[in-house]
Amino acid sequence: MSSRKDLVSLSLQELELLAGELGLEHYRARQISQWIFQKRARDIGSMTNLSKDMRMRLEAVAFISSFAPERIDSSKDGSKKYLFRTTDGFGLESVLIPETGHITLCLSTQIGCAMGCRFCHTGRDGLVRNLTAAEIVNQVRAIMEAEPFGEAMPNLVFMGMGEPLANYDITVRAIRTLLSPWGFNFSHRRITVSTAGLVPQMKRLGEDVPVNLAISLNASNDETRSRLMPVNKKYPLRDLLAAARQFPLAARKRITFEYILIKGLNDAAANARELAGLLKGIPCKINLIPFNEHPAVDFKKPDERSVRAFQKILHDLNFTAPIRHSKGSDIAAACGQLGAVLHSPQ
Repeated sequence: MSSRKDLVSLSLQELELLAGELGLEHYRARQISQWIFQKRARDIGSMTNLSKDMRMRLEAVAFISSFAPERIDSSKDGSKKYLFRTTDGFGLESVLIPETGHITLCLSTQIGCAMGCRFCHTGRDGLVRNLTAAEIVNQVRAIMEAEPFGEAMPNLVFMGMGEPLANYDITVRAIRTLLSPWGFNFSHRRITVSTAGLVPQMKRLGEDVPVNLAISLNASNDETRSRLMPVNKKYPLRDLLAAARQFPLAARKRITFEYILIKGLNDAAANARELAGLLKGIPCKINLIPFNEHPAVDFKKPDERSVRAFQKILHDLNFTAPIRHSKGSDIAAACGQLGAVLHSPQ
């Protein structure tokens, strides 16, 4: 197994230490990071502002990892699902979602998922493994290379395969690379991390990186939420919402609560009023997501009339509650549908 370091996974401080070990000037670390993240170099040999000798010394101890899409599926609504293959042969999916005025990239943090949410296809076989920081960052690098974004930066949402906060340290490391001026230099307003409700990590996240928080809620009481999401048995609504109230919010920021509407289970008028009572006093918006049906479960999508009635109750109680019809369902790229190709072919 190679002991060479993957430059994509290193922080600027770690690049500076590596440069020092190789006898390179301190400023060379920033040049290297610019090649990786701004110019998106795929090999050290292309770093032409380093001498040939410097490049040879660097190549002896390091490399630049990258992803090339194994397959790109295109939806009739303009969404695209990217399938990447890891070096150990596992499938990894990311989604590009065109929206009014901007584009969103939905990123994965794990292969599979251990949360066991009953409505989600991704976790049907459990957790295969965590992604590395380079594997998270390389999803962004690969899609930005493949798509004509120009000067426009996409929004990034950590809502793909896996629970981001269950791979906490690695997810935060990747986010710091995406946020940092020496990395991708994304605005903190463009990055959202979604969680099923890992309360201790939620508290840390708000202190460690200035990102947007989305909470996958999906129920208005503990009985229903525990049925849908096993994590609720460990971190019930009382603890989850207390952590949400304590989450540090910058000016004009709100917490997003994601509420998947499932016919006959959590879509009644009483659920809407109960939900409003739970979230009272929390600066938030509620994304209402009609369930995306898939063969793994027998849950059904509610009809449009029920969805609109649920929304009206929340609006009347002064909540912002847009209806989000997930894109990419025809290519299994919608919310809860990722993970069709997980396992190694070996």
